[in-house]
Amino acid sequence: MASESFELAPDTASRRACLDAFREGAREISPAIVANSVWGLVTGVAMVKSGMSVLMALVITVVVYSGTMQLMVLPLLATQAPLWLVFMAGFMVNARFVIFNAGLYPFFRDRPVWQRMALGFFNSDAAFAIYMARYADCPTLATPVQRWFYIGMIFPSWLSWEAFSIAGIYLSTLVPVSWSLEFAASLAILAIVVPMARTRPMLTTVLSAGAVAWVGQVLPLRLGLLAAVVVGIVAGMLVERHQHRART
Repeated sequence: MASESFELAPDTASRRACLDAFREGAREISPAIVANSVWGLVTGVAMVKSGMSVLMALVITVVVYSGTMQLMVLPLLATQAPLWLVFMAGFMVNARFVIFNAGLYPFFRDRPVWQRMALGFFNSDAAFAIYMARYADCPTLATPVQRWFYIGMIFPSWLSWEAFSIAGIYLSTLVPVSWSLEFAASLAILAIVVPMARTRPMLTTVLSAGAVAWVGQVLPLRLGLLAAVVVGIVAGMLVERHQHRART
């Protein structure tokens, strides 16, 4: 059945459009892959440096597609914190993807549950931002072209993450602490985020989220990060809604 697979559209023209959308998605996400790769390398190194075995680090890299969560729970694991606390902290950090994937639901509502779950698992901050900037105001939703544009973004992002994270795991013994890879990863992410803040809603999102994240550093379990995500998204949406009303 057509609704049970990721097949392209039946006619040649539609297939070509889907393939073009896939390539365009890969091109759009390519700048973010630089930050994604550095972040994956840092995460791979950090897991082994924290005392985790190579095998366990490899398993987590494949099962957990979230550098923020992996780095956040490492101190808890190192101090042998209760397992419930580790899971709770991880949930708090990744709760933003509940919001992200809820925003993507109208674009994939025609897909089976297992496909929506798979597409949500491979979602990323950059992919969500690029996708919504492109299709948020589109009058027609849940089209094959939109779906394949999204797949074109998440597939190379996941491949780069896995490749560099695994490289970091195996090269961790060769990387001295003095290299400060965490700072390099932060700079790489900033190099991606700053150019994207070209509109008033996006600029509002970045500034408000950054302010809340800075103030929320004192909160436990990285709750400041969750608060920053929620405040940033809400602020951006309010500004965008205000602009839409002003135009109409």
